[in-house]
Amino acid sequence: MMKPILEIKSISKKFLIHHNKQGQAYMSMRESITSVFKRNSSVSEEFYALKDVSFNVEPGECIGIIGKNGAGKSTLLKVLSRITPPTKGTIISRGRMASLLEVGTGFHPELTGRENVFLNGSILGMIRKEIQAKFDEIIDFSGTEKFLDTPLKFYSSGMQLRLAFSVAAFLEPEIMVIDEVLAVGDAEFQKKCIGKMEDVNKNGRTILFVSHDLNAVQNLCRTAILLKDGQISMAGESDAVINHYLHSGSVATNTWTQKADSNHPHFKNIHVNLEGTQPNLKLIIQSGIKCFPEMMPSFIAFDIFSKMGIPLGQAIPKLEPFIVPGNTEIILTTEIELNGFVPGDYYLDAWIGPHFSETYDWQKECIEFSIIDSPQINRTYPHPASHGFFVPPSKLL
Repeated sequence: MMKPILEIKSISKKFLIHHNKQGQAYMSMRESITSVFKRNSSVSEEFYALKDVSFNVEPGECIGIIGKNGAGKSTLLKVLSRITPPTKGTIISRGRMASLLEVGTGFHPELTGRENVFLNGSILGMIRKEIQAKFDEIIDFSGTEKFLDTPLKFYSSGMQLRLAFSVAAFLEPEIMVIDEVLAVGDAEFQKKCIGKMEDVNKNGRTILFVSHDLNAVQNLCRTAILLKDGQISMAGESDAVINHYLHSGSVATNTWTQKADSNHPHFKNIHVNLEGTQPNLKLIIQSGIKCFPEMMPSFIAFDIFSKMGIPLGQAIPKLEPFIVPGNTEIILTTEIELNGFVPGDYYLDAWIGPHFSETYDWQKECIEFSIIDSPQINRTYPHPASHGFFVPPSKLL
C-alpha cells in the first residue's frame, strides 16, 4: 500500500501578541527606548493560528484549502513549507516540495533572473544539467526573457510572480504548495497558471492550493479543506465543502472596527446599512477615517466581491482627492446603488490612498452583507450564480 506523500499530525502554531499596558497606540522613539527598562510595560496574549490540524495528502492529489481571512490557511502552508516551525505536531514529507507563498519567496533580490532560476533548482535538489534542460521552457512561460540578466530587485511584483511560478511548475517537484499569490498576476497569466497546474496534476504531481477564488478551487481540486479559526471545519469533496462554506455564517457583519491605531491615515471603523428594496436597493457606508499627520490628497474606494471571491465592481465615490487634517477624525458617507444584484452574500473591501499605486489602508473582506430580494418584480424562481450576479433591466419591444 502506497504511503501518503504528506502526513500532517496534530499541527499547532502559537504566536504571542504584545499589548501596551497603558493602551498607548503610538509611542515616541524616547518612550520606546525607555519602555525597554520598565517592568510590566506590556502584556502578552497567546494566539493560536492553527489548532491540532491533522490530515493526509495522497500522491497525485490536488487539495484546495479555503476559509475566511485569518482562518490559518497561509500559516498552514508556511508550516508545511518549513518557513516557520510548528509549535507542536509532526509533518512527514515524502517528496521534494516547491512553495509559492509570497512574491519573491526563495529568490535573492541581488541576483539576476537567470541566477535565481539555477538557485531555486539547486534548493530543490536538482543538478545544473537538469535545470538547464528546463530553462528555456521556464523563461518562455514566464515571459521574462528581456530581463533575464537584470537583478530581481528591479522586477515588478508581477514579473517576480511569473518567474517564481514558472520555476515551481517546470522544475518538477513532487509537491507544489501555492498560496493566494496568483492574484498578483494579470488575468491572462492567471489563466495560464491554472492550465499549467491542471497539466502538472494530471502528470501525477501533488498540489496544495490556497485561494479565495472558489471557482478555481472547484475546477482544479477534487477535494478541499475548510479552515475556521485555525481548525479544520470540514474536509471532503470540493463541491460539498464549498457548498457548506457558502451557506454557513451568512449573517451580515454590518460593523467593522480597527483593533489598533496606526500612525498612517487609516479606517477607524466602517458601518453599512441596506436601504430600500429591489429594484431601488442602496448600500449606505459610513467610514470613520483617522489621521495623525496631515494626509496627502487622497481617494477612497470600495470593492464588492461575491462570496466565491469574484470581484463584481469598484465604487469610487469622489473622483477628486480630499484631505483629512492632521490629528482629526472624519466620517464619510457613501451611497452605492445595488440595482440588479441577485440575492446572495457579498463582501466589501475598503481602500484609501493618495493615488492608486500607493495605499494608506486596505481592509479586505471587512464587511459581509446579504441581499434577500429578487431584482425582478414578481420573480419567484431562484437566481443561480451560474447565470451571473446581475439581472439587467429588459423588456419586449
